[in-house]
Amino acid sequence: MDNTFLTVAENIKTRRTVKPAMMNGHKAPNGHIAALLELADWAPTHGFTEPWRFIVYENPDQFCAEHAEVYKNSVSAEDFNEATYNNLKTLGNKVSHVIIAVMQRGDLPKIPPFEEVAAVSSAIQNILLGATALNMASFWSTGGAILKPAFKEFLNLRDEDNVMGVLYIGYADQYPEGKRTVPLKDKIKWVK
Repeated sequence: MDNTFLTVAENIKTRRTVKPAMMNGHKAPNGHIAALLELADWAPTHGFTEPWRFIVYENPDQFCAEHAEVYKNSVSAEDFNEATYNNLKTLGNKVSHVIIAVMQRGDLPKIPPFEEVAAVSSAIQNILLGATALNMASFWSTGGAILKPAFKEFLNLRDEDNVMGVLYIGYADQYPEGKRTVPLKDKIKWVK
């Protein structure tokens, strides 16, 4: 195997999910975030619809305060959980940047929505792998109010668009160990 493959393989195998609380608060240069978004822009896309859109918060505290309010306003008084609200409000305390990933449905009706979702997921994976290559920590979240209609409304999205998640980007001093619970051989069927 050549060195390029080995480098790519190592990057993929060492990518880890690092929760925001495990990040250390160091700030990334905006240029690093821009470079990650450039990698996202090279994701595969059927019909060149390029359905990925990103909203970048340089100040994670601003996003977290807004997210907490969207959560608070999207649940009934009896379903409101003060601990959830406070957690959402402080989730970005040690994060460098927050990136909201959106699937903006293209204008080609022949392309099924799941292909647009797959394209944006690929773009997100490019960001996560790029972050790993830059020794940055990342967390792809769909928690809190992220998948609620109120969050979609907060972002002024159309009905056919979808929030694909929020990426918390930063740095960490420690990374979790990687593991897989199902052996690879149980996930593959070779046909001769």
